[in-house]
Amino acid sequence: MANKASSKLSIAVIHPDLGIGGAERLIVDAAVELSSHGHKVHVFTAHHDKNRCFEETVSGTFPVTVYGAFLPRHIFYRLHALCAYLRCLFVALCVLVMWPSFDVILVDQVSVVNPLLKLKKSAKVVFYCHFPDLLLAQHSTLLRKMYRKPIDFVEEITTGMADLILVNSKFTASTFANTFKHLDARGIQPTVLYPAVNVDQFDEPKSSRLNFLSINRFERKKNIDLAISAFSLLHKGEHGVFQGLNLDQVSLTIAGKFPTIICPRQVPISWYQSIGPWPIFQLSYDRNER
Repeated sequence: MANKASSKLSIAVIHPDLGIGGAERLIVDAAVELSSHGHKVHVFTAHHDKNRCFEETVSGTFPVTVYGAFLPRHIFYRLHALCAYLRCLFVALCVLVMWPSFDVILVDQVSVVNPLLKLKKSAKVVFYCHFPDLLLAQHSTLLRKMYRKPIDFVEEITTGMADLILVNSKFTASTFANTFKHLDARGIQPTVLYPAVNVDQFDEPKSSRLNFLSINRFERKKNIDLAISAFSLLHKGEHGVFQGLNLDQVSLTIAGKFPTIICPRQVPISWYQSIGPWPIFQLSYDRNER
């Protein structure tokens, strides 16, 4: 890969669902940045709603091709991981059969496609690991444990098959090592790509007032109540720890939207508001506000 660093590369990006979210924002930013440096970038996905996506994905900056939109995203709000595996495998199979060789294939989130894409001998497979999926999934019942066990096993094995593994922080790298112990024992360690976003795009604070910000979908798995509970502890703590800081002026802003598909795990906004009186909820915002 190093030998090609100075030349223009042909890069495929495989992402499960090109909607609106943090993972999608990162992939879009990566595609835009790579394209701006003259590389030929092509994004492949199983779902791309042109009415609900980041504007760069429809601006023509890079092509987006959809395969497998007919495949279900869940089965009666269950089996999300299995459906994601099947959808991404279908996308990867289409890329493998229908497209010429790429120099680099960037795989996001779903590692099960790594061994399939390795069949393209000329391509290097880069896997971006946001966070081990097995830590986000519930293992609360025997049935769930039976369902997750093979998926968790496949996740670790296929993650280690990438030529390069990227994470967004040292924290995620340490979590990776503690979670995928077999990979860590083999010396397989991720590379930290930091920062994951262009920090120069953000304005400097206009005041010294401290504001905590959380941007997430309103779903239980996002654990937004952790931010609220932590903020509550800040107010209950000893003020001497925060000398020179007026805690009455400290604020917490929680911005986000509900999932487009209503599901049993969706959390009503009243539930969050019942935790404490401090959060400022921003349920809709445009790009400039973000």
